[in-house]
Amino acid sequence: MRKLLAGATMALAGLGLAMPAMAQDALTLQLKWVTQAQFAGFYVAQEKGFYEEADLDVTIKPGGPDIAPVQVLAGGGADIVVDWMPSALAAREKGVPLVNIAQPFERSGMMLTCRKETGIEDPEDFKGKTLGVWFSGNEYPFLSWMSQLGLSTQGGADGVTVIKQGFNVDPLIQKQADCISTMTYNEYGQVLDAGIPAEELVVFNYTDQGVATLEDGLYVLEEDLQKPEMVDAYARFVKASMKGWAYAAENPEEAAGIVLDNDMTGAQTIEHQTFMMGEIAKLLGDDGVLDTAAADNTVGVLMSGGSDPVITKAPEGAWTSVVTDKAAEME
Repeated sequence: MRKLLAGATMALAGLGLAMPAMAQDALTLQLKWVTQAQFAGFYVAQEKGFYEEADLDVTIKPGGPDIAPVQVLAGGGADIVVDWMPSALAAREKGVPLVNIAQPFERSGMMLTCRKETGIEDPEDFKGKTLGVWFSGNEYPFLSWMSQLGLSTQGGADGVTVIKQGFNVDPLIQKQADCISTMTYNEYGQVLDAGIPAEELVVFNYTDQGVATLEDGLYVLEEDLQKPEMVDAYARFVKASMKGWAYAAENPEEAAGIVLDNDMTGAQTIEHQTFMMGEIAKLLGDDGVLDTAAADNTVGVLMSGGSDPVITKAPEGAWTSVVTDKAAEME
């Protein structure tokens, strides 16, 4: 069809007639969370015209505490979603046919950050402590980690007390929790900004603890991968998005400004978004290709939950390279 349109366009041009504009393929991207530098690559790709150059009309929908990307995708409200692999695999096992088509974030940024004054020096010291944990699908790596440590999450002297942490650092600042969940690129910086210096903190990076799972990947519905035109559109989207991510990593302050231009809440600051972009650049891959060894490790972590694993069996068809393979062939 594209060749036919191109031929018609050339013919019209030869006759001196006005050429019709090429129709762009429309795609809607649902983000995992609110507009922030965690998603800068997509906003940069849109602002810099990379999607337009790829013949795409992309709508970016921010997330929030009341938005579940998987439900949006399953309900037809988006073509692609950004999600963490633990959440996606749990949803897949429950019947939502999610498939990872690309993995912009190559490394995990998840940590548990504790006040040094609590006496916590290593994971064995978590026993009897209160830990802040994000839910809405973000709790899965934590729960698997606690299971591996043999710590109950139901409280008591031989377990840990879990509090449902909002997406802020208040429980640590107000000493409601001994440790809280943080991302290298976001909440950890908020803790420092709140006046707690790094020397008064003890940080446990999930990667260092061997329980890291893949975060911010791109997911679509399995049925859409059976449509060649959708695979082609997805490939152009991935290639343009990774171009946006590369630009953002090289120009963090400009990228932060583009994020702010798209933030309708007015809650973000250029200083924090620039910090965030600088830290996110350390997590990015080059081409969005999924490292299957990292995916297999994610599966292993999620299945190691003892009597209550996040997933009960290794998934089949949960990721594919068909989109990134096609993107690699594009100039």
